[in-house]
Amino acid sequence: MTTVEIQFRYATPPTEQVALALARARDVYGIRQLNFDQKARALRVEYDATRFSAAVVAKLVRAAGLEIVEEAPQIAASPQLPSAPTAA
Repeated sequence: MTTVEIQFRYATPPTEQVALALARARDVYGIRQLNFDQKARALRVEYDATRFSAAVVAKLVRAAGLEIVEEAPQIAASPQLPSAPTAA
């Protein structure tokens, strides 16, 4: 699995209907995470690049009803390292 993050900037904040549709998009196998940054009007999507291309992810986001105005370059997600146990 190759985990990649892509960021989309949107024009108008998502409505409740769009937010629910995006929540259902999280159930799509290969979509790992969706994170909103309301202040920057951005949506960051972490996905499995062996299953989807950036174009397919953008289509999925648009199909949910989010109006994308800009797509930021893809970023390879850094692997999650387990935290070291702390000595008591």
